[in-house]
Amino acid sequence: MRPRQWYNSPLGQARLKVEQYLKDFPNENPGLILWGVGDHGGGPSHQDVNDLQELIRVTAPEIGDNPAIIHSTPEAYFTDLHASGADLPVHRGDLNPWAVGCYSSMAQVKQSHRRLENKLYMAEKMASAAWRLTGLAYPRADLKEALIDLATGEFHDSLPGSSIQPVEEMAIRLMDHGLELCSRIQARAFFGLAQGQPAAKTGEIPILVYNPHSYPVEAVLECEFNLADFNRDEDTTIATAYQGDLALPTQVEKELSNLALDWRKRIAFRARLEPSQMNRFDCRLERTPKRLIKTFQPENGQLHFQNGEIDVILNTRSGLIDDYRVNGVRFLRPGACRPRIMLDSPDPWEMRRHGFRQVAGNFRLLNPRRAARLAGLEGKELAAVRVIEDGAVRTVVEALFGYRESSLVLRYKLPKQGAELEIVAIVHWNEKDRMLKLAFPVVDRKAHFLGQAAFGTAELPENGNEAVAQKWLALAGEDRGLTVINDRTYAADYDQTELRLTLLRSPGYSVHPISDRPLLPEDRYTPRQDQGERIFHFWLQGGPCQARLAAIDREALAHNEAPMVLSFFPAGSGSRPGALVSVSDAVVQMTAIKPAEDGDELILRLFEPTGTPRSTRVSLPWAGMEFPVTLGGFEVVTLKVNWKEKRWERVNLIEEGE
Repeated sequence: MRPRQWYNSPLGQARLKVEQYLKDFPNENPGLILWGVGDHGGGPSHQDVNDLQELIRVTAPEIGDNPAIIHSTPEAYFTDLHASGADLPVHRGDLNPWAVGCYSSMAQVKQSHRRLENKLYMAEKMASAAWRLTGLAYPRADLKEALIDLATGEFHDSLPGSSIQPVEEMAIRLMDHGLELCSRIQARAFFGLAQGQPAAKTGEIPILVYNPHSYPVEAVLECEFNLADFNRDEDTTIATAYQGDLALPTQVEKELSNLALDWRKRIAFRARLEPSQMNRFDCRLERTPKRLIKTFQPENGQLHFQNGEIDVILNTRSGLIDDYRVNGVRFLRPGACRPRIMLDSPDPWEMRRHGFRQVAGNFRLLNPRRAARLAGLEGKELAAVRVIEDGAVRTVVEALFGYRESSLVLRYKLPKQGAELEIVAIVHWNEKDRMLKLAFPVVDRKAHFLGQAAFGTAELPENGNEAVAQKWLALAGEDRGLTVINDRTYAADYDQTELRLTLLRSPGYSVHPISDRPLLPEDRYTPRQDQGERIFHFWLQGGPCQARLAAIDREALAHNEAPMVLSFFPAGSGSRPGALVSVSDAVVQMTAIKPAEDGDELILRLFEPTGTPRSTRVSLPWAGMEFPVTLGGFEVVTLKVNWKEKRWERVNLIEEGE
């Protein structure tokens, strides 16, 4: 319940607050009043305690018709309210919007939080697999410490981005600590689960990939490795990934280092990963003369990409998407992925409105000289839109934009197989009182706006109000559905013509509107949030609506808890572990795998993400167990598995028997 008055009271005025409440709401029984000095709930002062005790004495119930005034608890209030039999109003739906700026303020804090959240779940799954399959000790204490880091970082002025700058720095530092703990846990589990892998053949580079999910994942995987020695000659080395004797679609791309030698290699390859186990690939190497990769070239100001499933037109004059079709069905109107600048304010909460709809400007494609300057090529010229990678896996197009003191790099990753379009936005942000959104004008203007909520799907506003969701958004039409996955943002808006993904803002730190006073001092420089470089990833895909909604939760989980990829030369010793767990259907998620809190049984948490009841079969091959599980729509089912006795039971979220 939200109290009728503010949750604190000025020093020495608690009694006045209670007396005013009694005048304003004389017939409200029971009533709830919060008091105390300061923020975050307020604290009692000696003066206020004494004043309230005197008020309680002089308004005792035995004196006339005075109400009973007592110090109490929220639990007691709700108990009395229920017992009163009052006809209470019912609100069905979201309590948002309020403080809509908090959906995107302090992008770095939110990104660190999402990374730790994902890393924690993935480390837990990998550690559980290594514990059960290899006997590695389960790192319960380290995982708990990382969980405390995550929970502490969720404090209500740090995660929302409404704190002062030292709190922002503390929150990032805290979550980095949790990330390091989880990285170490993952590394130990990874090497434990890599035992039994055969040693590499001469001239081959092994790549191991652990899929933590209970279902197969098909993905484009990226990995870097060194060749055995420098190659200073003019030829180059091409690598092809193999799964057994099967050559996989592979391409060599620009590595992360910048050495003008044929030594460090980066490959991208498409593969299907078996569930909840280590997957093995081997790169075979070939020396070849250096040659220019022939890429498709623009015609009439367009780059027209087709792969048999999707049709994408990129406009080289605007740097934007002019068409995106899947199997002939169009989803976007021209000018999609437009980087819009929205008018904003210095208030990190943004308490005075529910949306950001006033356009202040747009990033524009740079001319060749400015594009070269942004790329660090002073005195040269560079086309603002170019193909920078092309091969058997994907074509990558880069577009360079500018707006006042800021710049933006958009990379479109166009797949040679499938319909998923990856978009990477690298922002160099130097604006004040502005917000950056990526705008996608859509074809289906009758689509409903949906987003991922905790163990569910939320219906989001379609009137341009700022909306908040988790890992994915969807525009669900009668036949077609358009989904967008993110790995580090939460905010967007939709007005039935255009979907706008919110990237970042530039408010001040802890700027609170107070009457008509200036929000910021006007005699000095005041630091702003999120100045500098920020990076964002999105995955956009269209298709038949029901198929998109059935697949999106698993796809979002696989992008956020991405399989762990490492070029690693195993010793060839030990026994190779199999799969930990798998589910038989194409929709149900296994969101958590871990030991029980009070023993060594295995806890499995399943979730039905579409709202449709369904059944699946859970397989634990190492334990010789397989059993059916039935879930209602959006139901969360927690199972406690005793593999020693070959039995399992449903328990609640705190692992108590139902």
